[in-house]
Amino acid sequence: MSFREKSAWVMGAIMLATGLWYAQLVAAAPQAPVIGPLIPYVLAVIVLSIVAQVVLAVASPKEADAPADERERAAIDRAGHFSGAVLGFGVITAIVMHIGGWSATLLVHAIVGALIVSTIAEYALQIFYFRRAIR
Repeated sequence: MSFREKSAWVMGAIMLATGLWYAQLVAAAPQAPVIGPLIPYVLAVIVLSIVAQVVLAVASPKEADAPADERERAAIDRAGHFSGAVLGFGVITAIVMHIGGWSATLLVHAIVGALIVSTIAEYALQIFYFRRAIR
């Protein structure tokens, strides 16, 4: 398993766990100010990501310093393309829901949720493309 695939697995798990936690925070107080659940979520993602990447880099420093090869770049690019579509769909859905009566607070939470889902999709697609050769 390449360094970038390991990184995608770890980051996908972090995003899934923190995304579920964010959803719990929002569900507990959906009309509370957005900043309430957003700050702890962002801090948790930052700290966990840094710790995870440092551990991965210490475990295999040569792989961590190596640039992405052609296959990895193609997988990362393709995953980013499709995760952008997921993000666009989520944001448009959130806007339609806002037009339909959701409050501005719920609109922001839905857009943050779309960002989280698209990031999880990006890491999942990276893993998928790393495991199969892109032609």
